[in-house]
Amino acid sequence: MGVSGVGKSTIGRLLAGRLGWPFRDGDEFHPAANVEKMRSGTPLTDGDRRPWLLAIQEHMRQEQAAGRSGVIACSALKDSHRQLLLSGEPWVRFVFLRGSRDLIAQRLGSRQGHFMPATLLDSQLATLEPPADALVAEVHGSPEDIVSHLLEHLGDAIPRPPSLPDVR
Repeated sequence: MGVSGVGKSTIGRLLAGRLGWPFRDGDEFHPAANVEKMRSGTPLTDGDRRPWLLAIQEHMRQEQAAGRSGVIACSALKDSHRQLLLSGEPWVRFVFLRGSRDLIAQRLGSRQGHFMPATLLDSQLATLEPPADALVAEVHGSPEDIVSHLLEHLGDAIPRPPSLPDVR
């Protein structure tokens, strides 16, 4: 989790690959209206975010019910967003990717083909409520180093969905 341009998709894909888990980008769950709003440079409201977060929540619950683990990249900027994303569930773990405004702005400026314009960075930073209970990773290093750091610090705490009862 973190603001746009911090590297959620890059780090998430690498982390998922190292764990052997599937990866989903939270952007895939946005309604078309949200994408158009962001593309036009208009920040999303919590009302805009709610259906998007609920769609991600539903996906997470389906995966958990099927006994599957995974990695999802999602901004989850506020505590209320993370609560919707099942914060507090023992099988959900948040990783907060954090970097300086200058670094993130530079990355956003060089990014090609994404609907989120760099002009929305300040509104995301203003909205961000850093989590108290997430593993924090500074993003100034290489993606591979960041993922190695995450795996080292997650260790046995990597959440796995609880086993489903045998219904034979």
